Amino acid sequence: MADQLFDFGLIGLGVMGRNLLLNMADHGFAVIGYNRSPQKVTDLENEITPGTTVKGTSDLKLFVNSLKSPRRITMLVQAGKPVDDVLNELIPLLSKGDIIIDGGNSHYTDTLRRVQYMQEKGFHFMGMGVSGGEEGARRGPSIMPGGDPEAYPHVKPMLEAVSAKVNGEPCVAHLGKGAAGHYVKMVHNGIEYGIMQLISEVYDVLHRGYGLTNDELHQVFKEWNDGELQSFLVEITRDIFPKVDDKTGNRLVDMILDKAGSKGTGKWTSQDAMDLGISIPTIDIAVSMRNLSALKQ
Repeated sequence: MADQLFDFGLIGLGVMGRNLLLNMADHGFAVIGYNRSPQKVTDLENEITPGTTVKGTSDLKLFVNSLKSPRRITMLVQAGKPVDDVLNELIPLLSKGDIIIDGGNSHYTDTLRRVQYMQEKGFHFMGMGVSGGEEGARRGPSIMPGGDPEAYPHVKPMLEAVSAKVNGEPCVAHLGKGAAGHYVKMVHNGIEYGIMQLISEVYDVLHRGYGLTNDELHQVFKEWNDGELQSFLVEITRDIFPKVDDKTGNRLVDMILDKAGSKGTGKWTSQDAMDLGISIPTIDIAVSMRNLSALKQ
C-alpha cells in the first residue's frame, strides 16, 4: 500500500472524522486519514472493514503526497483557530487546484474569509455542514456543501455515495457559492434547537401537568412518531422513556440533570436573524432556555 494513491483524504480522526472516513471506504473509495495523535491513527486502523482500502498516518507530508490530483481533503477539526492552523500547515504542501473541505461547524463568516484566502492562493475551498452525529457519519449523514462550484463535481460522487438516502435520493446538494453550506447548517441547527425546546416543553406539560407516567409518555411519543410528526428527535425521545438507569434501577429519564450544553450554532442563528431584522422567536427562546439550563448544578 506504500505506493498507492488515495481518492480522498481526511484530517481529524476523532469519532466523527473516523466514521466518515470509514463510510467513504465502505462505498469503494480508497481513503487516507491524518491525525497528529498516533493513538487516533491506531483507533482508525482497528475499525477498518475487511476488504476496504484505508490508511492512517501521523505524517502530514506523507498524507498529502499519497493523494491523487487534484487532492481532495476534508477537515473535521474544531472550529475557529484550529481550522486556520491546519490550513497554514497544508498550504506549503498543496498544488494549484487542490480542494479543501471544512466539514466542521465553522461560523459562516470564517468560511467566507477562508474561501477568499484559499482562492487567492490557487486552491478551492468548500464549507460543508454534516448532520447526523457520529452514527450518521458512519451510516449516512445529511450533507450540506457550499463553496466553489468548479470544485463540487470532483467531490459530488463521494458525497452522494456516503450520504443518507430518502426514497433512494441522496441527502446532499450543493447549496451555493461562498459559505452557503455552513450558513444552511447554522440555520439547520437553530431549527433543531427550537424543535428540541418544543419537545422538552411538551414533555414537561404532559409529565408534571397531566401526570403521565413514563410508560404513557412512551406510548404518546410512539403514536406521534408513527404519524406526521415522525422524526429522529421524536424517535429518540420515544425510546428514552423505557430505559433503566444501571446504577439505581430507576427510569433513566428521571435521573438525567435538566442541563444542556451548546456549541454556539443556535446562538449564531439568533444573532444573524437579529442583524437581518428577521423574527425567529421559537429559536431565540430555545437558545435562552439552553443558557438558563446551563446554570444548573
